[in-house]
This record gives sequence, structure tokens and C-alpha cells, in this order.
Amino acid sequence: MSRTGKAARSRLADRLADRGLRLRHMAVLAALVDFGPHVQRQLAARLTIDRSDMVKLIDDLVAAGLVERARDVADRRRVTVTVSPAGRALLDRLQADAAAVQEEILAPLNARERARLAALLTRVHDHLRSGSGALRPSR
Repeated sequence: MSRTGKAARSRLADRLADRGLRLRHMAVLAALVDFGPHVQRQLAARLTIDRSDMVKLIDDLVAAGLVERARDVADRRRVTVTVSPAGRALLDRLQADAAAVQEEILAPLNARERARLAALLTRVHDHLRSGSGALRPSR
């Protein structure tokens, strides 16, 4: 499973690199689309990314016009990050890239085998999330 995951991440990372992005850039965009605007430090905590690394990632995304950063009017120490329309559109393309990688990785399986694999992996994941297997955040 580890080697398969590594191969999939590597293939997706290569596609992102062609766009000048890394997996973490995609993770930030996805979190902002899925969960809405975030205070920068809370976004770092949600994605388990070091705060200083998050600053650099957001700097990159701001420079590319994919996110917007603004000071909170109620608390000037807080910086809120919001995905831009361009960032939302790019995420759609990145998700299509991820689906294409998934298709490449799962090519040897037919539809029934894919459904079975998904069901088995979901069971394992649910077991870990239930506390029985103590799922720990990745780094």
C-alpha cells in the first residue's frame, strides 16, 4: 500500500510541478474550497503544516492570484485567507489531474475490483478513525 501511495503521489506531484505547484499548494486550495476562508494559523493547524511553511505556501498562492490574504478587521493580528475565483478554477483542473492519476494507478482493475478495493480500504480507514487503530496525522 505504501509503494502504491508513493507512486500515486509522485505522479500527481509531477503533474503539479508542470504547473509550478506542489502537493501542499493543492491541499491549501482544497481546504479553502471545502471549508471556506480560514485564519492563516488555523489553516496551518488543519493541514498539519508548520506555520512558517504555511506562510511561504500562501505567499506563492497570493503571487499566482489563487488566494487572497486580508487582515481581520476585528483583530489586526489575524490574517484570513480566501480562495480566489482563479484558485477555485485551478483546483477543478488539479482534481481532474488527480482523477487521471487515479485512473492510471487503478488501470489493471475492472469496475467490480475497484469497488471492492474501495470498500476494503474504507473499512480499514473507518477502523483507524474509530480509535481502534489510532490514526495519527501524517507529516
